[in-house]
Amino acid sequence: MRPPTDLPRRRRLRPARSRAGLLVILAVLFVLFISSRGIASFYTDYLWFDELKLTTVWRGVLWAKLGLGVVFTALFFVLMYVNLWIADRIAPAFRPLGPEEEIVERYHEVVGARGGLVRTAIAGLFALIAGPGAASHWNEWILFRNHVPFHIDDAQFGRDIGFFVFQLPFWRFVVGWLFAAIVIVLVVTAVAHSLNGGIRVQTTGQKVTPQVKAHLAVLLGVLALLTAAGSYLQQFELDFSHRGVVQGPTYTDVKAQLPALKLLIGISIFAFLLFLVNIFIRGWILPVLAVGLWVLTSVAAGAAYPAFIQSFRVNPEESKKEAPYIKRNITATRAALNINVSNKSVKNFAYDDQNLNAQSLVDNSETIRNVRLWDPKVLQLSYQRLQGLRTFYEFNDADIDRYNLDNRKTQVLISARELNTAGVTSSSWVNRHLQFTHGFGAVLSPANAVTPEGDPQLIVKDLPPTGDIPIDEPGLYYGENLEGYAIVKTQQREVDFPQQNGTNKTSTYRGTGGVVMDSVFKRAALALRFGDYNAFISGFITKQSRALYVRDIRARVRKVAPFLRYDNDPYPVLMKDSTGKNRMFWVQDAYTVTNRYPYAEHAPTDRLPTASGLNTSFNYVRNSVKVVIDAYNGSMKFYVVDTKDPIVKAYQKAFPKLFSPKSEMSAELRSHLRYPEDLFRVQTNAFGLYHINDPADFYNKADAWDIAQDPGSGLVGSSGTTATTNAQGVVGPSRELRMDPYYLLMRLPGEPREDFLILQPFVPTSKDDSRKNLTAFMVAKSDPQDYGQLEVFVMPRNLQVPGPALVDAQINQDPSISQQITLLGQASSGSRVRLGSLLVIPVNQSLLFIRPLYLEAERTAQPQFKKAIVVYANRAVMKDTLHEALVELFGSAPETLEANAGQTPPPAQPPGQPGQTPTVVSPQLQQLFDRLRVTLAAASDAKSKGNLAEFETKYNEAVAIAADIQAALGGSAAPPSSAAPTTTAPPATTTTTAASA
Repeated sequence: MRPPTDLPRRRRLRPARSRAGLLVILAVLFVLFISSRGIASFYTDYLWFDELKLTTVWRGVLWAKLGLGVVFTALFFVLMYVNLWIADRIAPAFRPLGPEEEIVERYHEVVGARGGLVRTAIAGLFALIAGPGAASHWNEWILFRNHVPFHIDDAQFGRDIGFFVFQLPFWRFVVGWLFAAIVIVLVVTAVAHSLNGGIRVQTTGQKVTPQVKAHLAVLLGVLALLTAAGSYLQQFELDFSHRGVVQGPTYTDVKAQLPALKLLIGISIFAFLLFLVNIFIRGWILPVLAVGLWVLTSVAAGAAYPAFIQSFRVNPEESKKEAPYIKRNITATRAALNINVSNKSVKNFAYDDQNLNAQSLVDNSETIRNVRLWDPKVLQLSYQRLQGLRTFYEFNDADIDRYNLDNRKTQVLISARELNTAGVTSSSWVNRHLQFTHGFGAVLSPANAVTPEGDPQLIVKDLPPTGDIPIDEPGLYYGENLEGYAIVKTQQREVDFPQQNGTNKTSTYRGTGGVVMDSVFKRAALALRFGDYNAFISGFITKQSRALYVRDIRARVRKVAPFLRYDNDPYPVLMKDSTGKNRMFWVQDAYTVTNRYPYAEHAPTDRLPTASGLNTSFNYVRNSVKVVIDAYNGSMKFYVVDTKDPIVKAYQKAFPKLFSPKSEMSAELRSHLRYPEDLFRVQTNAFGLYHINDPADFYNKADAWDIAQDPGSGLVGSSGTTATTNAQGVVGPSRELRMDPYYLLMRLPGEPREDFLILQPFVPTSKDDSRKNLTAFMVAKSDPQDYGQLEVFVMPRNLQVPGPALVDAQINQDPSISQQITLLGQASSGSRVRLGSLLVIPVNQSLLFIRPLYLEAERTAQPQFKKAIVVYANRAVMKDTLHEALVELFGSAPETLEANAGQTPPPAQPPGQPGQTPTVVSPQLQQLFDRLRVTLAAASDAKSKGNLAEFETKYNEAVAIAADIQAALGGSAAPPSSAAPTTTAPPATTTTTAASA
């Protein structure tokens, strides 16, 4: 038996260290547990971008944020650590006795040999506070790094505008951050010197050692240099001054504030030199002198002197002093907001309320045929009642577009039948996420078409979708207001739509959208993201299943490109995909904006919807990008449509794989692009003042325009026709609401063809809204050949042209119309009257004012079109159809789509060819038929009045038109004789032709 000393020694347990290690492990596990959803969201974000093949964008934004956070955190750490290290290195070896000695001794007893650890901890703590916030400037960094020139110099400094937009903001951030960092380092370093005994406030001897004094003087000198750099950059910030009558540097800024800033730059550099000299001189007289001089200059030259110049030099003759700067502001604002309308695009509208007749309507028959009788908000209610079919379907919006129907371009309204997850009857997990996964199909109707019952005439309708425009893939997995997630390609079939036999038509997703759930790890991460363990344990899910999330198209585009701003109203388009199948796509307008365009006024945004991406502060905007989202697969294409915009060029440099050139757009897609309404609201708001070019006229604003007052729409008797905020959102005097712009398919005066455009009327500016006469209207075109072209039509200044509010008053004062509206809306009838928007329709050099009237049951929100109100030349008429109202006013009118249950009217029988009807009638041929009808009606009217000369003229015109129709149809028969009968009526065959035409 071995002695105890020979036995192997037992390893001593160290319970304290073991417990500490266990606590660290538990702490790490706890942190991982509480961060698991965040980690899962981060990972599934990557999967989401990877599905879209846009991980380069995800990484680009991520690295910009991480890079800034890490760099500035590390920079602050180094600054703090180095200065604390210097403070320890130059600490005095001998500390004189004083009241602070006890505190200093205790500090050194605690720190002892742990000085390096303390420095690291303090530097790290402050770095984590001051550094990560820099990540929020990632967008400024991306633009700074990828800046491009504007090739336009600012009016004050002669620098390219790109410097102000791309570089100045980031330089300002860096200088401001460094100044704040050095201040913090200076304070902490001074405390460190006090604890080391280098600063003794209460001692009777030397209060600061020479080494400490030198250290602090260098830090103060750096602050002085940063102040000089800040003042240097501040002079460029004057380009965004609000001191004068317009934005940008005005007289006082240029003549007083700018020299003061240059003086401050010199004094700051002088102060830096004084701080350095003071290292070798006893006392602090020079630094105090430097700081005092800087403060005095800041107050006197930087504030008092500019205020004196503004009060005693500028205000007494402000219009004269500010004239050159107002001119700069006008030029910059028109360029920045893209309202620099050329002289040839500003046209005089030779208004005449007597020159419009039946022939004028015939000449503009396509305009009449496309007058919008359905307001989008009203039609959305009708769509929901007529085509909602089940509670889990909804129509979120009705959007205006144009399609070729019967080979004629026709203005239509379209709405997607989307999934309403809140309307799913059973709220089981399987129903909400596996079965009811998508909307189905769409509804489309001409804007001018009405059935005999007063409903819209549906060209695309029902389930499965049927109609003139086929939908080969009607499933809508991505759309507006679509929340939550869906899992597709599971063993549970998805509901398409209910069938007549009471069962549901089902299918399985065949697309490429969504993240493939082909591993347990992905399923776990997605379950954590969704906060729903069913996504992990459900037996319906296979390795082929796909998780669809971020399905709302607005959220979708914002997630991909958060640096762009987005329009409030995305709209659906039915068109062919790359395989030739008709499917639904969403078009979302995207903008680039900045508030850094020198001299440009901030955009007025008071008329924008709350959800609009332009509802922010900016003074430059471009609709540079059109995003097209596949409603079935969720894929996105960001098309650059404004190649001249420098901001989108910078983003293209940063994210080259995100953007596609406009040339890759199909011709069909280009034919459906619309000039965005949000942008047009901003531009027309600004143009009301910025159409004035002369600085003196601009200053007095005598010729300023305002958006026309809204005559009101909606239920008769409803209130809410006033607003109490100005363009900047500041509460002010009440004023009437303004008209929304509206889309039209029409032929503008003097132009050869119809255009799809958006129109906004103007009235003179008046504080009390008393001036309501029409002064002008602006249009923006949307067709591919002239997309984005702005035109302004100005009313004669010597005439009082009635504006929409005055026309509305005329309608209300008409005894016959007001009595009918009252009767229609009587409570005893159980119906409510809803008025549509009042449309201003230019025809030749005249104006038609048209307003639809709807009727709806009190308990059922299904408006039906019942009347059309037309006003022309101070005469108001209300009839059952637009066509009847026009006939009442002009004696005859072209057919509208409301005839024959809203269908396109059949073409007239050509003369001499009874019973033969062409299958397709061109717009030109239809015009000839319309002209023939009107001319024969005029001939008949002349004959009945005994005016044989007029009868002969009109008869000969009719004969000539009939010959043109024969030629257009390829007829070979000789034209009828041009000799008109003088004692008998026109032949019966001719009269029959007119009736059929």
